[in-house]
Amino acid sequence: MKCPFCSYGESKVVDSRPADDGERIRRRRECLKCQRRFTTYEAVETVPLMVLKKDGSIEGFDRNKLMNSMLRACEKRQVSLAQIERAVDEIEASLQNSMARECPSSRIGEMAMEQLKQIDEAAYVRFASVYRQFKDIGSFMEELKNLLSHGEGQDPSRRQD
Repeated sequence: MKCPFCSYGESKVVDSRPADDGERIRRRRECLKCQRRFTTYEAVETVPLMVLKKDGSIEGFDRNKLMNSMLRACEKRQVSLAQIERAVDEIEASLQNSMARECPSSRIGEMAMEQLKQIDEAAYVRFASVYRQFKDIGSFMEELKNLLSHGEGQDPSRRQD
């Protein structure tokens, strides 16, 4: 670390402690040349996740946008905010852990539908009806049939909090 006073390139760490609720590390350093002390902050550098939209445009991943769309699908359903937050956390972690820095919006939508299917089937159908933009009642009914056929034989217990 370069000293801000004499520009010497070597220093020693005198003290380290967490800062900003553990998001950063505060370090007190001492220059090995002029012996003056200074503070640095260390943080993990994250590469922003970009979303490739259907129209070809690219925008940054917006966690709040995903959360709001899932909240809207779960409106007036017995789904807790904690369940939705956990689902959004899982989606975001999965996207961050993938090596790709660009993700198609369709993948995010599919991941949201999978999470909602586990939480509440009615919320899943609501989300799917907006996301998939069903052209007619037939395509909507086909999705319902798929949901019912996949639901048979499954464990009736679902993720509930």
